[in-house]
Amino acid sequence: MTKVIPGWHHVYSGKVRDLYESDDSALSHLILVVASDRISAFDTVLSPEIPNKGEYLTTLTGWWFDRLDVPNHLSHEVSVPEEVLGRAMVCKKLEMFPIECVVRGYLSGSGYKDYLATGEICGNKLPAGLAFGDKLPEPIFTPAFKAELGDKDENITFERVVELIGIENANTLKKLSLDIFTKASQLAHNAGLILADTKFEFGINPANGEITLGDEVLTPDSSRYWSTAAWDAGDRKESFDKQQVRNWLAANWDPSSGTTPPELPKEIVEQTTAKYFQLIQLLTSKN
Repeated sequence: MTKVIPGWHHVYSGKVRDLYESDDSALSHLILVVASDRISAFDTVLSPEIPNKGEYLTTLTGWWFDRLDVPNHLSHEVSVPEEVLGRAMVCKKLEMFPIECVVRGYLSGSGYKDYLATGEICGNKLPAGLAFGDKLPEPIFTPAFKAELGDKDENITFERVVELIGIENANTLKKLSLDIFTKASQLAHNAGLILADTKFEFGINPANGEITLGDEVLTPDSSRYWSTAAWDAGDRKESFDKQQVRNWLAANWDPSSGTTPPELPKEIVEQTTAKYFQLIQLLTSKN
């Protein structure tokens, strides 16, 4: 159930975020983005919720926005309503590109599956003989087409991105994504972490035509973080994200079955909350 927020009305809910528009027509260019405690895996919203998750995502997104030299969608025109303080951002509305701008520095996730099947990811040819968790020769841009709610995002080639949004926009999104990944990887390294992969979303700010970073940024929901020490020791499972949720679900439910996923056990919920909080502590204490 969405929260009632005086002065704002609910317009849309995604897997994790709820969007509100202002009742004041003079603020029609703004959107209130509220991060819930919902968690999703395999493009499915799960239960129960993860306590404090929305606050952790909002805190970390704001922290990254402060450190990235890229225009973002945050607005300081009005304050975040008290009812959702700490888990919401007032943002400028953007004309969003239908592209998930995924960058991978290490071989994991769906990229690993694609590599095993074809030897490449989204048209990026990779060396033979790579194993799960291996560092790639250089970070690669592996975009996806953003699906409607309930559908699965589709990995696509850069050439397909050009067809969808034009060569100039495609080149800009690729460069911005790789530049942000490089900067973020260095800050993660300072904290004893590896940023294995992440995704960004961009849109055009109608006020000035500028390509602008939106949505969440470099959170454990949108990124894969590993412990550097564990990786150096050969452990590819020590992560600070929702991988334990994916692992448990994959072992206890078939996403293609059409059935409702089972409830997450208490220990998985507690582990996920702890991992999210630990990631924030590590990043913010070392940078």
